[in-house]
Amino acid sequence: MPEKTLIEHCSPTLAGLKTANMFSVRMDKERDLHGDIRRLNGLFQPKGLCIRLLRETEKNALVYLYRPKRLAEDLEKLEARRILEEKGYPCGDAECCLLQLIRHLSEDKEFLHEIGLFLGYPPSDVRCFLRDSRDGVKCSGC
Repeated sequence: MPEKTLIEHCSPTLAGLKTANMFSVRMDKERDLHGDIRRLNGLFQPKGLCIRLLRETEKNALVYLYRPKRLAEDLEKLEARRILEEKGYPCGDAECCLLQLIRHLSEDKEFLHEIGLFLGYPPSDVRCFLRDSRDGVKCSGC
């Protein structure tokens, strides 16, 4: 995976301004995405970052760059825990929650609004989108 892609899509997380970013990459038979992720984790882990593959199809892969310590803090917030519990996530362990998110992404067909919690969105915003994803939208489309 080209470093340029990481910089373009994950600058706020790399700079420590955000808990996480996710982005899609086109699958390429000549690219060893799993090898790239292992290599990047070797570089990132000493800096408090981790990169994971959330979902993979023949055409695309969904990649997640995050700060594990910050994710754990975000998911420990009371309202975040409530949302995750309602959605069947095993609260108390951010890694277990992340594994459950990966399962949901592979099995569920509808959009997972709780994904915002894994990106550092305020739980109150996620709760509002769970109630009505169009409520309060100021702009839609281009």
